[in-house]
Amino acid sequence: MSDETARQIEFPLDRAFTFVESGPVLLISTRQHGKSNLMTVSCHASMGFEPSLGICLGPWNFSYAALTATGECVVAIPPASLMEQVVDIGNCSGESMDKFAHFGLTEQAARQVQAPLVAQCLYNLECRVVNRTLVDEYNFFVLRGVAAWRHAAPADTRSFHAVGDGAFIIDGEIINLRQRMSKWQDCI
Repeated sequence: MSDETARQIEFPLDRAFTFVESGPVLLISTRQHGKSNLMTVSCHASMGFEPSLGICLGPWNFSYAALTATGECVVAIPPASLMEQVVDIGNCSGESMDKFAHFGLTEQAARQVQAPLVAQCLYNLECRVVNRTLVDEYNFFVLRGVAAWRHAAPADTRSFHAVGDGAFIIDGEIINLRQRMSKWQDCI
């Protein structure tokens, strides 16, 4: 690699989130006052090896009020085949519609929380809010998983990732390097 191709050029700071978006796009399921809701989230962070994660929800979202009031949700990972519906879910409010019915998704009873699992998703993680100290300043909720589920026979096993500018990356080829992870065998 020449020095010219290795050179860094300035990038707009207000767009830097586009290259640090982490995991797959998520659906967050909540339930309050007998009403289930879904919202799309791409701003989240894995927090260690136990099933904990942080998610950002703004107070302008209908799901924010439900998560704040109930302290529980389901984090679901949709397959790439649902990408258009997931984007559309993020562009409307559950305050005025039943998103499960409108988008043809199936609620499945969770075991530990009132929020429903999303039957069509690859994985569902029942969660409880365990830390709210960053909510006021950053809209950041820390969740801990209390039960985990996987789809029994998904037709599409690919998840997808937001790039932050309306574009998405669909998971593709899987490279298995488990044998090289000699220091981390107890984690895989």
